[in-house]
Amino acid sequence: MAERIAEEKINAIRQSVDIVDVISDYVQLKKQGRNYFGLCPFHGENTPSFSVSPDKQLYHCFGCGAGGNVFSFLMEVEGLSFLESVIKLAERANIDLQIEASDVSKEKSIPKEFQQMMEAHELLRKFYHHLLVNTKDGQHALEYLLSRGFTRESIEKFQIGYSLNSWDFVYKFLTKRGFSPSLLEKAGLIIKRENNGSYFDRFRDRIMFPIFDRNGNTIAFSGRSLGADEPKYLNSPETAIFNKSKILYNFHLARPSIRKQQQAVLFEGFADVIAADHSGVENGIATMGTSLTDDHVALIRRYVQSVTICYDSDHAGIEAAYRAATMLSEAGLQIKIALLPEGLDPDDYIKKYGGDKFRHDVIGASMTFMSFKLLYYRRGKNLQIEGERLQYIEEVLKEISMLDNAVEKDYYLRQLAAEFSLSLEALKQQVSITEKRMKQGKNRNMQNMHTFSAFKKDQLRPAYYTAERCLIAHMLKNSDVAYKVQELLQGHTFNIDEHQAIITYLFGFYEDGHSPDSSAFINYLKDEKLKRIVTDIAMMSINDEISDQEMSDYIKQVLNYQKMLKIKEKELEEKEAERQKDFARAAAIAMEIVQLRKSL
Repeated sequence: MAERIAEEKINAIRQSVDIVDVISDYVQLKKQGRNYFGLCPFHGENTPSFSVSPDKQLYHCFGCGAGGNVFSFLMEVEGLSFLESVIKLAERANIDLQIEASDVSKEKSIPKEFQQMMEAHELLRKFYHHLLVNTKDGQHALEYLLSRGFTRESIEKFQIGYSLNSWDFVYKFLTKRGFSPSLLEKAGLIIKRENNGSYFDRFRDRIMFPIFDRNGNTIAFSGRSLGADEPKYLNSPETAIFNKSKILYNFHLARPSIRKQQQAVLFEGFADVIAADHSGVENGIATMGTSLTDDHVALIRRYVQSVTICYDSDHAGIEAAYRAATMLSEAGLQIKIALLPEGLDPDDYIKKYGGDKFRHDVIGASMTFMSFKLLYYRRGKNLQIEGERLQYIEEVLKEISMLDNAVEKDYYLRQLAAEFSLSLEALKQQVSITEKRMKQGKNRNMQNMHTFSAFKKDQLRPAYYTAERCLIAHMLKNSDVAYKVQELLQGHTFNIDEHQAIITYLFGFYEDGHSPDSSAFINYLKDEKLKRIVTDIAMMSINDEISDQEMSDYIKQVLNYQKMLKIKEKELEEKEAERQKDFARAAAIAMEIVQLRKSL
């Protein structure tokens, strides 16, 4: 299918979109010099090492090595095939490819079995929703939802449904449509009986909340009992298409609002998200019955820099909010905490006080993470007791010392001094001592890291390796330089196999009539490893032009390594000749070694 799109059309798409604009939809980028930098969307990091070059139309992460052009980025970040990435960018650039949707489906990048699982979930989602809103069988479930404060608009938007009180309806419904029982079992929709091997439906007589991935595909369900049946919520098991540690509820619907407001509101459950959405908070997302994970943090950080956490106000909710806030803060996000009155969750609060009050008095009045810490460390302590009061002050001072903003530090120190009638100067002195200790520890760690990195770099990158990379960098920019290098190598090859493969493809690229263009060359390559290496090399800082002397020095390093290998080989031959007492041959080999060393 990819071959049906002319190369000229692919290049036109690539040239019509700006890689910085595309990546900005997923990563918060800041301009530094000629390039843009942000936190890598492909691995967890706190310091930006992800670089985007508008000049070269390439991206590269100096941390994990990810890199490529605009097509590569969409393929990696959204799990698309090359064709899907081309189509998505063509739509963005308003370029008509004249490709049928059926042609695209043939090129789906996900395995066929996973696609069938999604199709089964999608079919069932539509049926569950139809049962709830259009049939007598679902009437009691619909009335139950409406009595609980759900609106028809929310039921429609979140595609809420109802599962029949039947042991095998779903089994029969889906197998009649060609889905195998083993596939449906793997998808978590039916369960196999151990005694006779027959199957029964997982969800029966429950309100059904579909769970979507970030692209809007139905991948799981959560079923709520209508009465006192246990469990209250029954969730799909983890499957090949559903991993709750990576999924955030409502993310696909909230994403436009998150981008527009540059903020996400994090809830504990989907009932809170739905209630908040109806009250006008459309950027709400929630974890799926699990604590916040590194994967959740990485997903959030791709789209936004500010998160408001709105968890339950009970002990477990406060602890969960603190853990989530710490994880998000350590990942470099700005955090606010929305506190609710004791004993209420967001859903209950909205039912009791209404959406406007929730939006203004809870979300709108959210506090900074530092203010939340002041309350958090106070919990469980009797501040009338001297020992507990001093412990609280020590914990708070440590947190204040970690603040970057000097105004914030001063604000909280004055607040602490006023509350406990303490000397502001004494508090500032204590913070200064704490900062110094922390800085010394951090410097030692950084020194160890730099020493190790330098050691690794020296071990992995000998002179000929660097020389080959520099030559390739210039060859990517100038075809005349490429052919000059080919001439100076005099039939010899590069020492690194991947480097030799790259220049072999590069000569083919130029011979096909292409002009120097690193981004286009990456499309020309088929091997993913080579694409990454080319991106890494293309992002190197080099002079605009290479002098004859510089080129000669690089070529010398490349050829000298081959001569050194030859010398080692001859030295072994010399020792073998001496062992066999063939001294004439040993002497001849020794002369060859002398000549090789002179040529170095």
